[in-house]
Amino acid sequence: MRIACGGVQHETNTFSNTPTTVADFARDSGLGEDLATGDAIVRLYRGTGTIQGGMIAGAEAAGVELLPLLSAHAQPSGVVTAESFDRLLGMFLERLRKVLPVDGVALDLHGAMVAAQHDDAEGAFIAAVREVIGPKVPLVVTLDLHANITRRMDESCDVIIGFDTYPHVDMHERGHEAIVLLARMIRGEVKPVQVYRQLPLVTMPPMQCTLREPMQSLMAFVHDLERQPGVLTATVSMGFPFADIADAGVSVLATADGDKALAERTADAIANRIWELRDELQPKLTSVDEVIRFARDNTQGLVIYADGSDNPGGGAPCDGTVALRAMIEADFQGGVVGVLYDPETVEQAHKAGCGATIDARIGGKTDDRHGAPVECKAYVRTLSDGKFIHQGPMRQGFPGEFGRMAVLVVGGVEIVLASRRMQLLDAEMLRINGIAPERRKLLVAKSAVHFRAHLGPLASHIFDADTPGIHRPDFANYNYQKLRRPVYPLDPISTP
Repeated sequence: MRIACGGVQHETNTFSNTPTTVADFARDSGLGEDLATGDAIVRLYRGTGTIQGGMIAGAEAAGVELLPLLSAHAQPSGVVTAESFDRLLGMFLERLRKVLPVDGVALDLHGAMVAAQHDDAEGAFIAAVREVIGPKVPLVVTLDLHANITRRMDESCDVIIGFDTYPHVDMHERGHEAIVLLARMIRGEVKPVQVYRQLPLVTMPPMQCTLREPMQSLMAFVHDLERQPGVLTATVSMGFPFADIADAGVSVLATADGDKALAERTADAIANRIWELRDELQPKLTSVDEVIRFARDNTQGLVIYADGSDNPGGGAPCDGTVALRAMIEADFQGGVVGVLYDPETVEQAHKAGCGATIDARIGGKTDDRHGAPVECKAYVRTLSDGKFIHQGPMRQGFPGEFGRMAVLVVGGVEIVLASRRMQLLDAEMLRINGIAPERRKLLVAKSAVHFRAHLGPLASHIFDADTPGIHRPDFANYNYQKLRRPVYPLDPISTP
């Protein structure tokens, strides 16, 4: 039994003015400029907490031959250029044709990619793969919890399996599930029937977190339904609201073994439960001044201020300075801001060397929506090459690289700077720069939710930031032009 696998992953923030190109995918994927295939993918991903790692393990468990064709991902940013999307899709299809015939295909996609010529880029990708393999070859797709799932995605494949967690700590499990289910389909052991429901609802990242209510109870409810006899899998996708496309928002999928009525009942039960929770899914934000006052008075340990508005994991520039400036002006002691993208200042720090004091111009260089550069004298405390291995439950064991890094000190605030844009989601990202977060009073994390998986247990309190930016969890901040209407909470709706 031969199963081809691979895909392209990008979470596209259409409010970002930074286009995404093939060069971004080549840089971030860790597989070289030609995005190597086969054994190179296996060597990179085997034993890691990733979708591809789970697919490799699933293939070994199911006794099938896995044919990895492409694994391309880029840091979230603006719209993928037309040329880049066509090239990546063409690369995958060319490699797929070379290994035909195959018994099945497993695609590792994100679900919120927007290309210049495709608002529904994954729908176009899946449909193109289906055209190559024909209608009878089983096709299973894994998607992120933030996927904006469309009818075209649903209709072009046999089964969609979405992440159950945010932070995404179950990627390995979902990859494993996809391959094992696909093998059962090929052997004729199951005949999946998938049902899709789209709700007139959009939600923001902070309350999509499955470590807090109401998502914790919602996912327990979903897992109970998945244990029904005949139910193969169920997916809740909370959507990505920073993509201004018609299908942005919440959707549900349920898949049963040859029983459409069961799949429909399951999907409807989940959709109805989500609709009942719609008001609880709206976040509460805290101002910078409030969290500084709280952290000063707090003696119970680390306070984390989740600066989700500048979250690079959702396409923000990651060089916002609003919280940093407020901490410096308040002469806060024991604070850390990280990881902030500023290759120019990193280079300046490396040239000056550890122990030097530099005239720095920190952050605020990408646009004018996340705060102006902070001009100050800064002490260069540490320098590093930015290489690390994920130690937390999200992407555990997978190598990461920030490029060259520097830690600057201004007053009582440490600023962790990087040459590459990447979300702070693992404590190791700070520890390689000599910072033990549990020994600090206030950490401004350039992340919305993912930091909670590894850094969350170190914190006594966590607050969602009321700061400006293109990933701000506030619908009043966005002028939607393409989003379907009416949709809650932008419009008053009483029934779905």
